[in-house]
Amino acid sequence: MSVNQYNPKQSTTMDIPVKTLGDNAGNQFTKTGNAKIGFVSLGCPKNLVDSERILTQLRTEGYDVVPTYNNAELVIVNTCGFIDSAVQESLDTIGEALNENGKVIVTGCLGVKEDEIREVHPNVLAITGPHAYETVVEQVHEHLPKPSHNPFLHLVPDHGIKLTPRHFAYLKISEGCNHRCTFCIIPSMRGDLVSRPVGEILDEAKRLKAAGVNELLVISQDTSAYGVDVKYQTGFWNGMPVKTHMQQLCEKLGEMDMWVRLHYVYPYPHVDDLIPLMAEGKILPYLDIPFQHANKRILRLMKRPGSADRTVERIKKWRELCPDLVIRSTFIVGFPGETEEEFIELLEFLEEAQLDRVGCFKYSPVEGAKANLLTDHVSEDIKEERLQRFMEVQSRISAQRLKNRIGNEYNVIIDEVNSEGAVARSFGEAPEIDGLIHINNEHELSPGERVWVEIIHSDEHDLWAVLSPDQD
Repeated sequence: MSVNQYNPKQSTTMDIPVKTLGDNAGNQFTKTGNAKIGFVSLGCPKNLVDSERILTQLRTEGYDVVPTYNNAELVIVNTCGFIDSAVQESLDTIGEALNENGKVIVTGCLGVKEDEIREVHPNVLAITGPHAYETVVEQVHEHLPKPSHNPFLHLVPDHGIKLTPRHFAYLKISEGCNHRCTFCIIPSMRGDLVSRPVGEILDEAKRLKAAGVNELLVISQDTSAYGVDVKYQTGFWNGMPVKTHMQQLCEKLGEMDMWVRLHYVYPYPHVDDLIPLMAEGKILPYLDIPFQHANKRILRLMKRPGSADRTVERIKKWRELCPDLVIRSTFIVGFPGETEEEFIELLEFLEEAQLDRVGCFKYSPVEGAKANLLTDHVSEDIKEERLQRFMEVQSRISAQRLKNRIGNEYNVIIDEVNSEGAVARSFGEAPEIDGLIHINNEHELSPGERVWVEIIHSDEHDLWAVLSPDQD
């Protein structure tokens, strides 16, 4: 996939950092005459946070960030290596940067496979793995002179450089993962779980709030495992003890008068303790839980816990406590050895669980994944056929759950205003991965503003609304 034909849900092109820097400064980007860097960020929000940290340091040192290959003296590509298509996208992007510019530094998840990158692109200047912020900056120093920094010309906000719109931000609470799912190679790229100090996270959240952020998207490889590696040790924030634990972190974030949305939540038992916080309005009633499958045998082969019966029972209890709860999940069809009966069990689970938002992927062998060694791999034709059947069932469920919201009023956050009107989201829609709420013919609203709307129409993905007469 070319950087010039990018999918904004997956990639950040070279012009996005420049626009963000201009927005942070309160005006358009201006040249300073210092060394100029181009930056491309690929992959998931966790990668995006890594890009933000690198850009923050480079901008603090006075480097200019430019939107085109021709204007850049060096290009950094932050890669993704999760599945084969992501690997190919990363390799293609590196190749494009080399062809257009010639001086390229590679970082990110694919960077752990340096031999594979150099086999295709031997002329890259340097390669590092994920979250190697300091090393990337040191590599830049080797190939571009460090600017003569003037702090009055190169102001960087306290919260650093963000590659998201001003009103929402990703808050990464840990790195790595202790699980060894057989279809995944992330631990070999990002290592085992390392939780950030709770006080450091809360300080960052406070800075983001002061900068105008009113929605935090809490992310990590395994969000609900936060604190396991340090045995939930007690930290301190504002002079008060706070445990390095998901529940206490959410309680503190919920006191900051921002939307707090949880992503990548592994279904540990203590997730049950978060539901009352959602019912009380302290955090959003939204859970992003990658269930992956419903059949016990397939889950064991994946090295994932759980079973359909227990999961459905928990979901019912969650919804009894918090009726507004929206659940997003992802699943894999065509996993090695999956039988027709086991696939049908997955479809039956969808009918019982009535999940709101679902993504589904055909199993794809990833180099280094243990699942590749399993027998009875499913043919591509059957994978595709099962994917279509899966999505037919889930599309019907999602459409009905959205239809059930017609006539209800919701507090929404405005993401953008275009020629047709405003585009917004409620607690039920995460940015970039879920549907949208369209408020047609409303052009006086502003991004980041919150308003009350009444839902008047729906389809399989999106909702349409009008402003509520009483905004109080």
